[in-house]
Amino acid sequence: MKIIEVYPKKNSMAGKQSFEEGSSIYKSPLFCGLNYKYWEARMKIFVESIDHGIWDSIENGPYIPKFKKNGSFIAKPRSQWANDECKMAKLGCTAQNIIAFVLDTNEFFRVSKCKIAKEMWDTLKASHGNNERKEARSKSQARRKRRQNKKSLNHCFMARNEDDSSSVRSSNSSNSENYGQLLQAFQETHEKAN
Repeated sequence: MKIIEVYPKKNSMAGKQSFEEGSSIYKSPLFCGLNYKYWEARMKIFVESIDHGIWDSIENGPYIPKFKKNGSFIAKPRSQWANDECKMAKLGCTAQNIIAFVLDTNEFFRVSKCKIAKEMWDTLKASHGNNERKEARSKSQARRKRRQNKKSLNHCFMARNEDDSSSVRSSNSSNSENYGQLLQAFQETHEKAN
């Protein structure tokens, strides 16, 4: 990755700044199994910049020319497709090619048996989209639990360090039990987080 250095004008008081160079608008974002949501958003933008029809075939499935017979629609044989229908159907193949091209080896083999681009996309989403949500949710729950344990522990410390008034003395034995339980829970949570 190149670093571009920007030098300010002579009269400027600011110092030298560095900016990372962005990706090419002609190169698709490679997916290696990490940061799926970021890759998914970039892929949508990339594919739509090529042709909205390609993105449509990823999202909704390939275009299949049909004709009406006896009140229902039936797929046309390829030999009867018009030129426009051939071009629309080709967008599905282009979508498959783009998706296959942007995947590393492991991810490619995950979707290599899929017959259409929508199936490839849905497989990747099922494999990675839900995992990130689960990870984020479990991390959030662990942080919340640590905060609650820390708060409870602080309350116990404060209760133990208060004046030796009669109310504190009478509840001192129950506070000691609660303190011990909270301290143990806090230590277990802290060990799991690290």
